[in-house]
Amino acid sequence: MNRPAATPGGGRSGFTLIEAMMALALTAAIVAALATVAAQWLPSWNRGMTRVQRGEAMALGLERLVTDLAAAEIVPIAGEAGDLLFEGTALAVTFVRSASGPNTVGLEIIRLAEIGSERGVTMVRVRAPYRPAERAAMASLQPSFRDPVALVTAPYRVSFAYAGPDGRWRDAWPAGRELPRAVRVTVRDSGSARVLPLSTTVEIRTEIAARCARMESLAACLEGRPAARRAIDGIDDGLSSPRGGSPQ
Repeated sequence: MNRPAATPGGGRSGFTLIEAMMALALTAAIVAALATVAAQWLPSWNRGMTRVQRGEAMALGLERLVTDLAAAEIVPIAGEAGDLLFEGTALAVTFVRSASGPNTVGLEIIRLAEIGSERGVTMVRVRAPYRPAERAAMASLQPSFRDPVALVTAPYRVSFAYAGPDGRWRDAWPAGRELPRAVRVTVRDSGSARVLPLSTTVEIRTEIAARCARMESLAACLEGRPAARRAIDGIDDGLSSPRGGSPQ
């Protein structure tokens, strides 16, 4: 074993082999302890981050869903005296709103519905352009929905309920002469069935007067609703076009 070199002052520099081995053993013990702590803490940290990211994504999706519902417009399915295009069940709702997004104008049909996916049951938003048509042709016309966007994914699920003028909540809202006054959006954890605090109620501010149900024309009831007025104007143009022509 080599001895440490002597210094000019008579002392010795460096470490002995035993001292180096003790330092190495101490370092190994510290690294092992840190690895044990990290192995126990890292999975919990990952689960926490996953929950946070999932919660943020759900909050954004729910905000988009609520914004869409609040923008529902009074627009008939076909013809001025027809039922309004708003139909809802416990797991899906279809309605018309003003188009949103860059380079978009007019009205579009929005459908919010649960579908099965690789990630489990997912609440998805799809849209289609609203094109007025005569009632006789509506039965054969199916909106061409596109641009699917996942709003709420597993393990969370969304359900809807609808309140009419009487304030009673219903699980379904068939197409008729008026929109619901409010839509309740309930968010549950599918594992525990617990209702989450993010659940909310959306007020539908667009209302149709009761007298509209007795009128031959819906146009008089749409004052102050520019988007709905444009829709009716489009219907007028389609109905007044020559036989064989197609409405724009």
